[in-house]
Amino acid sequence: MSLGKAGVHARRQTMARTQAASQVETRGEEGLHVVTKTHAMQTPVLVLNASYEPINICGARRALVLVLKGVARTEEEQGTELHSARVRISLPSVIRLLEYRRIPHQTRALSRKNILLRDRNTCQYCGVVLPSAELTLDHVIPRSRGGTSTWENLVAACHSCNRRKGNQMLHELEHMKLQRDPRPFTLHTSRHIMRMIGHSDQKWRKYLYY
Repeated sequence: MSLGKAGVHARRQTMARTQAASQVETRGEEGLHVVTKTHAMQTPVLVLNASYEPINICGARRALVLVLKGVARTEEEQGTELHSARVRISLPSVIRLLEYRRIPHQTRALSRKNILLRDRNTCQYCGVVLPSAELTLDHVIPRSRGGTSTWENLVAACHSCNRRKGNQMLHELEHMKLQRDPRPFTLHTSRHIMRMIGHSDQKWRKYLYY
């Protein structure tokens, strides 16, 4: 094989590996295999109760599983399609649960996922917006100084700000303060975030009382 042909062959192999790495396989309840881009499976999907009340946001992968299991139905589509040997399925943008779920008007469970959602994937010290994997949780009052793991004491922080703050209190640092006071994640907070995310999405807006 000539050097020119070898170079072309190597580039094609690299492109094939890159494309394969950006794809993910999903299995449905009936053994359906579909392949799609990873980022498409991570896009937010609005979840409606059976009454059409917006109650949550989940990833496209989770939404697809709920639809394939018969727990929910697709009300709006993203425009991205999944292909298999037998069928073609459109990724949902809005899904509706087929059975009504009672949603208690209380604070959500304290978890990393919910804190990042409350803080909108934004470092609460410098304001930078990052993917979840690039954010940490910071105790405003460090645990070593009596701080507890509560909604009011945990915030999203980038690695740089977390290292800078370290084991210190905010009043001990110059030019470092919270963007806003951390509060519990209530149903009201959740709906506010839904409206913010769906403000520019025409498919979401009609379900968010605009």
